[in-house]
Formats: sequence, C-alpha cells, structure tokens
Amino acid sequence: MSSIYKSLKLQTKFTITHLVIATIPMIVLAIFFYTKLYDMIIADTIRTEQDAATQTAPMIEESVTEILNALDKIKNEDFYHQVVSAHRTESLNELASSDAADAFLDTLDETIDLDLITDVKLYIDIPRTDPVFSNYPVCKTVLPINQAWGTYWYGIFNGSPSLHALFCPSFYLGSYEIKHNGDMAYIAKSTIIYEGERTPCYLAIYFSQKHFDTMLKDNLSSSSNVAYIINGRDSLVATSDQALSGTYHFSYDEVQEHFMSSNNFILKRVLDEDVYAGFYSIRNTDWYMVVAMPSQPMMKKSINIMAGFILVYVACILIAFLIATLLSHSITNRLSVVINQMSKARIGPPVALPAADTHDEIGDLISTYNYMTRVINQLMEDQAKAAEDLRIAEFHSLQSQINPHFLYNTMDMINWLSQQGRSADVTSAIQKLSRFYKLTLSRKKSLSTINDEIEHVSIYVQLQNMRFHDTIDLLIDIPDNLLDYSIPKLTFQPVIENCILHGILEKESKQGTIVLTGWLDEDDIVILISDDGIGMPEEKLENILTGNGSSGGKGSNIAVYNTHRRLQLMYGPEYGLKYSSTYGTGTDVEIRIPARYPEDGLIDASPDGTAEDPLKESHFIQALTLLTRPEINIYEIAKECGYDNPQLFFTEFRERFGCSPEEYRRQVL
Repeated sequence: MSSIYKSLKLQTKFTITHLVIATIPMIVLAIFFYTKLYDMIIADTIRTEQDAATQTAPMIEESVTEILNALDKIKNEDFYHQVVSAHRTESLNELASSDAADAFLDTLDETIDLDLITDVKLYIDIPRTDPVFSNYPVCKTVLPINQAWGTYWYGIFNGSPSLHALFCPSFYLGSYEIKHNGDMAYIAKSTIIYEGERTPCYLAIYFSQKHFDTMLKDNLSSSSNVAYIINGRDSLVATSDQALSGTYHFSYDEVQEHFMSSNNFILKRVLDEDVYAGFYSIRNTDWYMVVAMPSQPMMKKSINIMAGFILVYVACILIAFLIATLLSHSITNRLSVVINQMSKARIGPPVALPAADTHDEIGDLISTYNYMTRVINQLMEDQAKAAEDLRIAEFHSLQSQINPHFLYNTMDMINWLSQQGRSADVTSAIQKLSRFYKLTLSRKKSLSTINDEIEHVSIYVQLQNMRFHDTIDLLIDIPDNLLDYSIPKLTFQPVIENCILHGILEKESKQGTIVLTGWLDEDDIVILISDDGIGMPEEKLENILTGNGSSGGKGSNIAVYNTHRRLQLMYGPEYGLKYSSTYGTGTDVEIRIPARYPEDGLIDASPDGTAEDPLKESHFIQALTLLTRPEINIYEIAKECGYDNPQLFFTEFRERFGCSPEEYRRQVL
C-alpha cells in the first residue's frame, strides 16, 4: 500500500491529501455528535423545562395566594363575622337588610375580576324556606345547601368532618356551578347558630381553570411535552393537554415518592416509552405540578439535526474534492517544468529557467532558483569574510553610538569650568579628554589591551571626578599577567559609566567606590567591576541586558546592552556581561572574554554556522543605534539595515523587541 502511494503522481497525492484533511475532522465531529447529540438535546430540553417550571410554579402559587387572600378579605367583613358569630342575636334575614350586607356585597364585586376569581357564594345548611334566601340582593350570594346536594365536594365535607377547606377541581363541582359560577373552587367550611343549634355553612370562591391551564401551556418549550397539576386525591386539577396528561399520568403517591428523593428530572418507563418527568410542590395546597417529556420527540429532533449535518458534510466533501482537484492541477503542471529543469543539475551546472510571468510561490521558486544559479558559488566564497566584516562593522557602529554621549557631557563640564574661570582645570580636562580619545580612536582597530582599557577608564573616572567633585574612588586590582591580553575597545567604559550615573550618584551621599578586579578562568578572562551604589531592583536587573528596560531615570541601558551584544557577536553567546545586584547595597558586573593576545585577532563565534542570524542581529543593533538620532527618517533606517520592504522591518523589529521602531525612539529620546 505504501509503495502504491509513493508511486502516485503529485497531483493525485495533492487531491488525496486535501480530501483527507477536509474529511477526517468532519468524520471525527460526526462521530462525536452522533454519540453526544442525543444527550446534549436531552440536557438542553431538561434545562429549558426546569427554567420554565421554576417560573411557572411561582406564578401558580401567586394565583393560589390571590384566592386565599380573597377568602381572608371576605371573612374579615362584618357581615360574615356576624353570620358565623356564636353570639348573634339578629336573624339572618335582619342581617341581610343591614348596611354590613351592602358592604359585604361591594367587597364581593371588588374581588370578582372574571380573569381568575369568577364568583363567590355562601352556602348555609338551613331550611330553604328561610326569608334570607328571598332577601334581594343578598339572596344572589347566600344560597341554601340543597343547591350543593349531589356535588362531589359536598360529599367530601360530609365524609370528613374534620376537613375545613378544600381546593376543588372541575369534576368536584356540579354542572350548574360549572356553568354559572366557575369551573374550579376553593371552599372553606364554618358553622353558624340557627334556632339554637350549630349548622354548617360553606364559603365558596369560584375561579377559572383556564387561567391555570394557560399558565401551564405557555411555559412549555415543546408541544410534545405536557404539564399538569394533581391534588392529594389523585385528581387532575389543571393541564396543558388533556390527552397527554392522561397518557403520561403519575399517581400522587409516585409524585410524592420521587419529589422527596430527587430535585431533578427522573427517567421512567411509561407505556413502553422513556419519559423524563419533574415534580414541583405548590405551596398552601396539596397540589403537585408534573412536567413530563417523552423521549421519542427528542430522538426525532436529534435524528433531524444529524440528517442536516450529514447533508452539509456531503456537500463539503464534494466542494473540497472539486477545489482540491483544481488546485493540485494548477500546482503540479508548473512544478513539473521546474523539476525537469532542476534535474539537469545532476549532469552539469544548473541552468536558469525563463523568467517567471507570475508572482505566486512557484513564480518565486523560479526566480529564487535563477538567482541561486548565479550567486551560489560567490556566496560560498564570501561567507566567512562577510561574517568577519559584519563583526567589525558592528563594533564601529556601536563605538560611534557610545562616543558622542560622553563627549557631550565632558564638553559641557569644560564649558562650565571655563565659565567659572578655572583655566588650570580646563587645561587638565582637555589634556585628559585628548588622551581619552587617543586611546579610543587609535589604530582603527576594534581590539585593545586590558592595560589600555584600564588607562582609558581611569581617565574617564578622573574626568567624572572633575564634574562631581572627587566623589568617586576607583580601585584597580588586575594581575600584571592579564594586562597584555586583548579586549574589545570601550568594554569597561559603559559599565563604569553605569556604575557612576545609576549607582553611586543615585545615593544620598553622592559618594562611592568602584573596584576593578580580574582573573584567569581556564581559557577565559573574567573581569569583575563592583560598586557600592544604590543597586537595582529585581525588575530592572532582569531587563538591563535585553535592550528593553531602563537603567535609571537619567537614561536607558542601551550602551550596556550594546556592549554585551558586541562581545557575544565577536566571541559567542557564552561570553558577555552578567549582572548581579542587591538594591540598597551595590552591583557586581562580571565580564567574560576569551584569553587571547592582540596578535591572535578575532575568532569566529560560529565557525560552522551561517551569517544569516548574525547579519539580522547586526541590522537590529544598527537600527537601535540609528533610532537614537532623530534627524534620520525611520524608512531610511529600514533601508540602511537592508530592508527593501519597510513593513517587514517594522514587523520583525516588533517581534524582536516587543515595540515598534517609533515607540522605541520615543522611549530612548
């Protein structure tokens, strides 16, 4: 199988590869959705119904509370109090003609809103010949008990003497009640004194079942689900769908059992079908709200979604096949031309192809191949020399950046001395400055000796002491056998400058000591420069050799960073500067260079590598130097650093330093 694939044409391989890339993720997604989709739909439906139920149950409880509040309001009326009072002296007929009766009827009119509460009646178990039943308009509300004979609720009260109140579903009521009063009722039992004996009376608040049915129906997420209410006698109180509530009926005992054992939806087998059911207790009643969700509609929903996914999947496969074929054909035809031409290099020098007439990757490949055939040998010959020239050019670039900074400060000091009339000090300063630059610029070579560097920084410290009133002590303890070893010029001076400006002069006393020591470490020389200045906090210490941070409030650490990078470019990444510092105590700087004499010259830091990475790093260091000169345009800097495309320069600069060239320039200046 492997040999067959390897023998296929590139166009066929491209087509197969594109199809595999397009189809495998889709197959994995299809398998995942097939196994998880049903569970996801179940979980989503249950969550939706749970959210709806948590909204519906309080709405039902609110309606029940409204009914109970209406009952309490009616019971608080004087007329009702007098009717049921054991100390009543007036007859019922006399009470029916009183002002209290009128207020009672007004309260009933206010209570009946026809949306929820539809009527109120008071049934009294006394002879229907009593005059109260003909006293208009009270006789419309106060009725003889014989009108309730034969109703289920009346039988329940007679059979349960201790029962004082009852929520009545529709079939508890008589047909006359349902037609003229309401299809549900809340009935409270009390007693009155009639002819010296206690006899029962029933206050009935009639309300609409449709009100509850609508609440149950409106809060369902699917017409295939059903919500209903059952009471303690296992009777249906209200339902969103009469037929479905009968199909997925749970007895009151089952509901109580599951309600006590779980707060979540349960899975139960009903009529050979899985049904998910949730149960909610309605406060102030013996009602439970049941929400039932049959699994079959959810299964159909998941199948429909999967079918739609498969159709989209097949369409994507066909489109992917068509695109893969067209793309692979356009690529392989032109690649074949390039391959045939390049194969001629096996028997002789590579021959250039006709110039490409396109600018895509293959056109670039042709142009690159043509360029390669012209310059490859020249590149091989010039590679070693280019790396050496790179380091020397880098040194001179960094040196030119460091010198003007010190020259400006020294000339400013000489100007100040001249203004003070201190001619002797001016002469001494000029002589020291002359010697300083003689050591810096002599012989146009990048290397000096440790002895010359010590003299160089000694003069530098003397000049600084002239500026800062002899507050800096320089102690030098370098063994004589190290003095003739070579070291890049201007290695000590930036470090010493940093010790003075950002260490000693940051102290309150503005006084301090710098100690310069050194020793041989196998084939390397280690120079240690220590100061008792203010030191550096941890965050500044981490950034001082990255070119990103700041060494203090008076300037950036660019000179120290340039010195560190120059040593690494000249000798390798294991050499350079290493900082350690304790804030408030001082700073130690370790400089590590290879132990070589001036006649040894520079040794390539990467003898087996290419010049590409050092060249790019050199361009970045050169850019850092040029960005400190505001008179040079950033686009000119990009071109000077070898970038024909300024946007590429901006992008690579941001990737290297974390900011744009313009942001870096603003920070430095």
